[in-house]
This record gives sequence, C-alpha cells and structure tokens, in this order.
Amino acid sequence: MSESAELLDRVRRWVAEDPDPATRDELGVLLAAAEAAGPDAPAALDDLADRFAGTLAFGTAGLRGALGGGPNRMNRVVVMRAAAGLAAYLRDQGHTSGRARVVIGYDARHRSLDFARDSAEVIAGAGFEVDLLPRPLPTPTLAFAIRELDAVAGVMVTASHNPPQDNGYKVYLGDGSQIVPPADAGIAARIAEVGPVADLPRGTNVRVLGEEIVDRYLDAVADLAADGPRDLAIVYTPLHGVGAAPVLQVLESAGFDAPSVVPEQEEPDPDFPTVAFPNPEEPGAMDLALALAERTGADLVVANDPDADRCAAAVPTGAGWRLLHGDEIGALLADHLVSRGARGTLATSIVSSTLLARIAAAAGLPFTETLTGFKWIGRVPDLAFGYEEALGYCCDPARVRDKDGVSALLLLCDLAARLKAEGRTLVDRLDDLARAHGLHATDQVSMRVADLGLITTAMERLRSDAPSELGGLAVERVDDLGTGVDSLPPTDGLRFVLAGGARVIVRPSGTEPKLKCYLEVVVPVAADGDVDAARITAASRLDALGGDIRRAIGL
Repeated sequence: MSESAELLDRVRRWVAEDPDPATRDELGVLLAAAEAAGPDAPAALDDLADRFAGTLAFGTAGLRGALGGGPNRMNRVVVMRAAAGLAAYLRDQGHTSGRARVVIGYDARHRSLDFARDSAEVIAGAGFEVDLLPRPLPTPTLAFAIRELDAVAGVMVTASHNPPQDNGYKVYLGDGSQIVPPADAGIAARIAEVGPVADLPRGTNVRVLGEEIVDRYLDAVADLAADGPRDLAIVYTPLHGVGAAPVLQVLESAGFDAPSVVPEQEEPDPDFPTVAFPNPEEPGAMDLALALAERTGADLVVANDPDADRCAAAVPTGAGWRLLHGDEIGALLADHLVSRGARGTLATSIVSSTLLARIAAAAGLPFTETLTGFKWIGRVPDLAFGYEEALGYCCDPARVRDKDGVSALLLLCDLAARLKAEGRTLVDRLDDLARAHGLHATDQVSMRVADLGLITTAMERLRSDAPSELGGLAVERVDDLGTGVDSLPPTDGLRFVLAGGARVIVRPSGTEPKLKCYLEVVVPVAADGDVDAARITAASRLDALGGDIRRAIGL
C-alpha cells in the first residue's frame, strides 16, 4: 500500500469513529478531494498528512492546539481519550472510590463547552463523581474549586491567550496545582492505551454546580483587599474573554466604583474580532482600553486575557500612557503584600526579574526561583506570593495555587487607590523600589516562526558558538539549563550571566511557536537619585542587548 493510500485509510478509520458531525464533515471534504485526484488533491493530502502526523502531545501544559478533525488537532475524540486516560491515571494513584471527585471548568472559546461535557461524561463513566462549573468562567475559579470541594483532580478547557482557532486542556491534581512530571508522562501513557471512544462508558451522574461556588471564589478574592481608600477611576477590558462579570462583582464587593469597560470587548467572543492576538502582552491589544482611558481621564487601565488568569496594567504619565511590564507589576504586588504583613516564601521563575529576590531579602523572607510556569511556582512550599513576567500572579496561594488575574487586578487597584490618596502613583512606588534596590529593567525579544525546526537549529547554534559579549557587557557565564542548574529540573534554555547583574535567557515558548529572549539590566540609583535618568540608561542597554542577541540567534 502506498504512503498516500495508507494515510487515506487511516482517515477513513478515524471518520468512522468520530462522534462529531462537524469534524466528520470537515475530514470528509478533505478525503473526497484527495480521492478525486483533481487539482485540489495535493493540498488536501498535505492537510490530511499534517492532521494525522502523530497525536497531539499531552505534556505538562496538558493539550493545546488548533481545532479540527484528526489526532493532531483539538477535537472531541482527542479530548475524550484524554479524559479516559486521566481517569485511568487517577485510579492508578489509588483514587478508586466512587466518592473521588473531579471538577471541570471551561472558558468561552469555540467548542469549550462540548469538550467539558464530553470530559465530564467520560470521567463519570469511569466511576468518579464529577462537578461541572456552571458557565464559562476564569481559570482560577477552577483552581479554587478543586481545593474548596476537596477534589482529586480538575480539568480546565481553555487555550488562555492563544489565537481563536486554538483550544486546550489543562489538568490539575488535588492540591490545586497544574500537573508536573512524572504525572504528565503517566497520564500520556494511559491516554495511549485508550481504544475506540465508542467503547468508553459515559456516565450521567454529572452535577452542574450552582453560582454558589463562583460567589465563594469571588468573595475570597474580594477579601484580599483590606479597608482603605477607594477613589480610583478605572478602565477595564476582558479582551473578549470571561473576566467582565467576575471582575465587576469583585470590584463592587471591595468598594470600588464600577470601572469603565471597553464596550467592544466586554462580551465573550471566541473570534476575538478587535485584536490580532487576544494577549495583553501583544502590541495593540490594549489600544481600545487606552483610548477609552484617555477620553475619560482614568487613573489606571487594567486588562485580563480571555480566561482571566493574567493581568496587565497601564498608567498615565506626562508622556502619555505607559504599559507596565509584568516584572513591574510583580514587584508592586509583592511589595504591597509584604507591607501588609504577608509572610512566607516569595517565588518567581528563572526568566523573571531578580528584583523579587532583593525585596525578599530586605523583608527577611525566603526566596526561590523555579522553572517557567505556575505548575512549578504553585508548588513552592510555604508560598506567600509568586509571579512570572508573562503577567501571571499568585496572590492567594492558600486558596488558588495558580496564576489569578482577578485577584491581581483587585490588589493592583487597591494599591493604586492608596497611593492616589497620598498624592502618589504606581510609578512613584516603582521609583521607591529602584532607589532601594537598583533599577531592574526588563524586556523581551520574541521571534515567531512557521517552522519549529528553526528554533532547534538556533538553540544548537547558541550552544556551540556562544557570544562572549552582549550589549557591550562581558558574558561572565553561560548556564545550559538543559543540564539542570541550581537544583532545577532540566529545561531547554540558555542563561547568559553578564557583567553588572545583567542577564539574557533564551528559551523556546512552551505554548506558542516562538523563541523567547528575556533581557534584564540593573542600574544603581542613589537614595535621592534620578530614576528617570536611570531608565534612559537602562533602555539603551536593553536595546543593545536585544540587537546583539537577535544577531547571535540568526532568525
């Protein structure tokens, strides 16, 4: 049998198993075009070959990929197999009682509700009690519900800030944290053993939770903001995601006036029509919010990504609106919580600013670095606060051991209102931190590729021919993170330690076809020094670092 004939035979077998008429029809059109041997046949064969080029891999991020038919796409067959594999893994771990509970949540993306229902019925069919969240909700609601309901695991159907054609499947264990090795490999092995989905028993004992669980989560968030000033004009955007209703409820409960919400982006819309990418880090994503803030004279702009587990912010300055870096928000939140008496370990990822270590040391608190991702940060023992530069913040780890854009947004508003009452701003507080600990300025260079092989080649080139100087600063040490550094598990990445406390870290993205470079410089500032002058110096050094690392990578 020829290679193309074998491919078409695999497609026919998949179509016969697929319970979803939408993806059956989608594959049927491609199959017919390929079989007709007409002018569309080569393109159809290429499309099918990609859809059937292996199986969408299950890893520490669960599943994430483009929607469509075939094993290399997100669809009902792939999701049901993942649910069956998860149930088998949980039984392997001793969760065999019918009282073992799994909670499932979902966002407002295309097919999220379908995937959540399929997962609920398959897991219930395996003998577990299953609770389904009542409607599309922020991812941290699911993380909260796992611990609140004493579940053994949780599933969140979301692709976070990915483009509209994607969806995903995040798995949590009973501690409320995302899975880490070896759980991912154990679940993947069980998924590989799943037979035809038609043979999977489907349970009907699925309880759809009421609004009480949502209110309990939102009340817990609102409680984070202690009594204090509430005079703050806020502009908010959920970027077409699920954050609007929860954020409005939390702000009202905490005593803030209702924010001005960007009307074009207020309602959930899985097509994200007003943005190129529904990620507040992406250029242009917050333009509508900034324009509304300019018209209304707002004090603060805040934004969530579509599943509301991240938070972005912008502040007015004499030179216009300024978007805060994730590292700046992380430092502000950490300093705010510590000043209110938070105790425990402060943690961040290896690609985030080293300023948090300085804040922890000054407060006499432990500090630790983890690999990227809240699956690692959320597991830090005695965690008081954790963040990573990609706009993710864990402000209440006792109840939500994951990043939470709703609680971060509330605490940032709380801090901004307190500073406003003193005649000061968030930038003034950042200046205080710079004078106390040095100006830690960060930036990122991201290179999106169509061919993932280019990333592999670029990493190999950097390893074999590492630069001796970047941005005019000597490279004092190169840490290959793939070998395991500072007792961290191995991960694909390189860390260039430069003179003067500067760093450059290069790593492939775990969720997108990107190579990311994280830049940091540290500029000393005197107690009465000019922080603006230090920022100009830092910006120049970051520009030089970014240019040199781009050239070294060669993409």
